[in-house]
Amino acid sequence: MRTLIFLFFLLSQQVTFAAGNAPSAGGNAEKVSVLGPEHVALVINDADANSVQIGEYYRLARNIPAKNIVHVNIPKAKAKLSLSEFTRLKWEIDSQLHTEEQVILLAWTAPYAVECNSITSALTFGYDAEQCKNTCAPGKANPYFNSSAKRPYAELGMRPVMLLPTDSIARAKAVIDRGVQSDAGVFRATAYYLTTSEQARNSRAMYFPPTGLNIPRSGLAVMNIQSDKLVGASDIMIYQTGTAWVEGLETLNFLPGALADHLTSVGGDLQGKGQMSILRWLDAGATASYGTVSEPCNYWQKFPNSAVMLKWYVHGATAIEAYWKSVVWPAQGLFIGEPLAAPFGRQ
Repeated sequence: MRTLIFLFFLLSQQVTFAAGNAPSAGGNAEKVSVLGPEHVALVINDADANSVQIGEYYRLARNIPAKNIVHVNIPKAKAKLSLSEFTRLKWEIDSQLHTEEQVILLAWTAPYAVECNSITSALTFGYDAEQCKNTCAPGKANPYFNSSAKRPYAELGMRPVMLLPTDSIARAKAVIDRGVQSDAGVFRATAYYLTTSEQARNSRAMYFPPTGLNIPRSGLAVMNIQSDKLVGASDIMIYQTGTAWVEGLETLNFLPGALADHLTSVGGDLQGKGQMSILRWLDAGATASYGTVSEPCNYWQKFPNSAVMLKWYVHGATAIEAYWKSVVWPAQGLFIGEPLAAPFGRQ
């Protein structure tokens, strides 16, 4: 039944992997993503020494143009901003942006929330007050969901935002390095999808790609597993599961550019203690992740849709595109990692 639901979704959303719809191999292949360093606005908090250091590291690693550097000042930054604090910050950022910039990267750990909104979504769409009246209510639709848009600001008037956590200098540099290394491509990798015993957190499992799915010329295999944890895997490009705490991370090896996340209530509360923070994915070796900063209830629409994310990533999209295009209602969702990672971008 689950495979039938997945196949129906592929047909209804035109999320296809058949050979005739995959990007063609060879020098004339059209790249799904056109995003490059010139399209990234890099935001640095001058009041945070780690933000300044990692911002410069990223600028050099990705050759971000000097005109794309945005400076703000957030002394003693806290995890959650009030609406008034956010309004000032958004104005400060927006006033320094240029039309060429299509996406935004925030080089800091805090702030990561605006009331019940994530800071990445609030900066992308503006603060969503309606969602905060009832965080378990449906959210506003993301026009970028499963979109073919290559330049989101030019085509849709929105700049997707990602956050690069800087509380650990070593982790931040490692994430950046993995993103850059992913440009070399991937020869052989696996996408792992785990349906766990935590039934409430399996709401998106109906969209998990089936084991054996054929994705031409990608070098990617698919494993759809019923288990509470993955142990000993050494070829991970995608890992998605549903659980409050993910066990076995210390036994795993993530490839450069790997995307990984778990469906749970507050994984995006980076400094929270009640459930596993999505920072642990980056600690374990992932290059990007996603989680919600406030109780979303278990709508699959508030989390990355596995079929859509897989489609765009294996067809050459960057991490920021694949993640942002996979979430229907992203108001509460925090996107973190290295945005330009694209291990399949050379197809």
